[in-house]
Amino acid sequence: MTFAPEELSRSKADLAVTLKTLRKRAGLSQVRLARRCNTSQTKVSNIESGKVTPSLVDVELILRALDAPPQLVSDITALARIANTEWQDDRSLLRRGLDTRQNELAGLERSATEFRYFLPTMITGILATPEYVRASIADVPGDHGKTIAKKLERQAVLYDRSKRLTFILTEQAVRWPLIPPDALAVQIDRLASLTHLPNIRIGIIPVGHEVKPGPLSVFTVYDDSMATVETPTGVLIFRDHRDVSAYLAEFSAHETHAIFGEQARKKLVEWATLCRS
Repeated sequence: MTFAPEELSRSKADLAVTLKTLRKRAGLSQVRLARRCNTSQTKVSNIESGKVTPSLVDVELILRALDAPPQLVSDITALARIANTEWQDDRSLLRRGLDTRQNELAGLERSATEFRYFLPTMITGILATPEYVRASIADVPGDHGKTIAKKLERQAVLYDRSKRLTFILTEQAVRWPLIPPDALAVQIDRLASLTHLPNIRIGIIPVGHEVKPGPLSVFTVYDDSMATVETPTGVLIFRDHRDVSAYLAEFSAHETHAIFGEQARKKLVEWATLCRS
């Protein structure tokens, strides 16, 4: 499926209006539709008013209850999938402020329990040293002080034993020369030390053997309910379970190629030593 970014903001309202119109055409009240879907009238009302974005499962239940024809089901399901996708472009993020984005990420980290990070290009902020964080946003205009502080504050999630975090990094991501070699060695040492935390798994995919599928994008999966995918111009946010499941499957595939534990530490020590030499 392809869609323009402007469709993402319009689709939620379109979906709400479409579902309300179909219900009325079927001659059903919200109460009767709710009974057929085994849900509450309040939920139906919130969906039709746009206060709640229904999942694809919700939409399929509603369409089945309305006895919608197959072509209409296909069209509205496609609309629902778009409605469950959000686009945040970099220009909007910059207007709102980088520290605002950090607050949003901190909120996600508070509410989720299990995190999966796939990092094919760079080291993510919650694993980074202050120097690496500073260098990662050096080309972004504005005052970086608050953003750096908030990125470092977010690292507290690493030490919350109620959270489980798995990171998979390619060799390129670990060794990318964003900072001088001596500073990069310290950054790699930090990765190695974090592998000892019981709630954290750091996997490394070294260069040198065949890996399929090929890594395409940086992405994070929060529990099994949301996936965020970074692009050069912004962030896509997926909440539809089919999209999230696809990223979970891709993560599992990359996991089979990664080395963990003592093997990963040995490789990280080797790369840190090369930086220092």
